[in-house]
Amino acid sequence: MSDDDQRRGGASRSDRGGSDRRPSSGGHGPRRGASGGGRGQGGGPRGQGARGGAGAPPRSGGGDPRRGAGSGARPADGQERGGSRLAPKSPRLPEPRIPDEVTGKEIDRSVHQQLRTLSKENADGVAKHLVMVAVMLEADEIDAAMAHAETAVRRAGRVPAAREALGMVAYRTGDFARALTEFRTVRRLSGSSHLLPLMVDCERGLGRHDRALELASSPEAKTLTAAERLELAIVVSGIRRDLGQLDAALLALQVPALTQGRKAGAHRLQYAYADTLLALGRTDEAREWFHKVVDADTDLETDAVERLEELDGVVLEDFGDDEELAPEPPA
Repeated sequence: MSDDDQRRGGASRSDRGGSDRRPSSGGHGPRRGASGGGRGQGGGPRGQGARGGAGAPPRSGGGDPRRGAGSGARPADGQERGGSRLAPKSPRLPEPRIPDEVTGKEIDRSVHQQLRTLSKENADGVAKHLVMVAVMLEADEIDAAMAHAETAVRRAGRVPAAREALGMVAYRTGDFARALTEFRTVRRLSGSSHLLPLMVDCERGLGRHDRALELASSPEAKTLTAAERLELAIVVSGIRRDLGQLDAALLALQVPALTQGRKAGAHRLQYAYADTLLALGRTDEAREWFHKVVDADTDLETDAVERLEELDGVVLEDFGDDEELAPEPPA
């Protein structure tokens, strides 16, 4: 998948200017613990060290029972020193099926660079699962995408691309708390803030508007690319609309990309601008901007055509698919 596709995944795309964002059903904040305990195995939960959290080892069968566990007692027969400290390995979970035609080479070179920290066999497997995440998201098969993303994280928990894929799927499901946790992990592992617009949108989805605006104005926001700043502007405008601040929402969209219709993603910025103008009662201006969206939106990502028809009073009746109108009976 391309960097933009993997980073965006529909990020901050709004049907009506972003004002109808619904928070996740959980309502609780992301789990803390990015700097928690040991690394764990296979990207497992933070706070579980390599020992599996087993605590004090059981007393061995031989030797003087009065001697403590740390007093140098000999291990039981056939048991290596320290072996009793290791928690039993959990059974390996079945992995979702990968079609034969998926090779793993479909992902970007930058992702392959991240996978070089793994063994070749594991890297190839993780790459294929990451490809499948993109395929399943494109097909709107969210459960399947989640299965592949979780598998990638189990196999490569410290690879930023794997954590980003899991965060993207959680974002699509509306689980903003989990998505925010994964995006924070990506930033910590990679040092990159490219997911900042999504993190702001997650805070918004959790109903934490003040925190979202604070994050949007953080020093990291100044490091974003032009395309990422465009995404951030759309999210910030949506937050302002949530708060009933329509003038501030319009101002947030007045970035250089607004007048650059040929720039990637500019038509979505223009759509949000037109919708905000409409909310302000500036109908004629909104119509002009919707026309600009229609010209720029060659992939039909928005419903700008339908919005213009609504403004012009055009009503289309749905007679069903491939249904012939029955002739009227004779008088």
